[in-house]
Amino acid sequence: MRYEEIRGDIRAGRAARTLPAWAGRILADVVAGRSPVAAVRHPLGFLCLPVERSGDLGVCLHIWTPEVRPVPSTTSPVHCHSWDLLSFVLYGTVRNVRMDVLDAPGTAPSAAPYEPPDGAGQVFEVVSRDEVDELRATGRAVRYRPGPSTTHRTGESYTLPAGVFHSTLIEDGLDAATVALGRQTPGGGDLSLGPLDVPTHRVRRSRCDPGDTVRALRRSAHRIAAAHPGRAGASPLPDDEPPSSGPYGRRHRSARR
Repeated sequence: MRYEEIRGDIRAGRAARTLPAWAGRILADVVAGRSPVAAVRHPLGFLCLPVERSGDLGVCLHIWTPEVRPVPSTTSPVHCHSWDLLSFVLYGTVRNVRMDVLDAPGTAPSAAPYEPPDGAGQVFEVVSRDEVDELRATGRAVRYRPGPSTTHRTGESYTLPAGVFHSTLIEDGLDAATVALGRQTPGGGDLSLGPLDVPTHRVRRSRCDPGDTVRALRRSAHRIAAAHPGRAGASPLPDDEPPSSGPYGRRHRSARR
């Protein structure tokens, strides 16, 4: 399944019948080494499987799991996309909090610890190339505070237009997963809010440890199967048996010894 087919299923209300099995096959193929997709620790705290990149379109699996240690953030969870987002919640509860952001010219850096999401900061432009994110300090000072929020549960979908500042929270536990579709919009930018005194810097996105990847994807497969009984297919691998082939399998076996 590719972007347009997945989008069509979500729009037509068929996603709960089709996407759990599709996601289960993606997880199985990655664990078994049949897929070139690599699991990346995303700066916003989830495990990302970039399934499709085609021009202005993209499809990812986003997995929040305690099996993977979050990457320390250099800015804050408050951000906006350069692309329109359409997501389907495979399992868990996802809450998106929109932020009211106002320009605050003349705001000076504070000696107090930075405490997002309510306070002062500056806008960073995020420019990504390959596995490196350059966060360019714009010097544009802003004040921001939480605005309206929406909560989305298993089997529901939601949209976020490009250019809307928000943060995403996982509720009712540590586990959630979504199928995330992005469509690039003309003239938009990926932005993040961060401390006033942090300069331009670069952050390299790291691939997830092979052992953590296998454990996280197995856990996710079980959560999908539990949330969509009869629709998600089988778990990728038995919990007590490492994969027999593929880069994750070989490295995971040695890690367990």
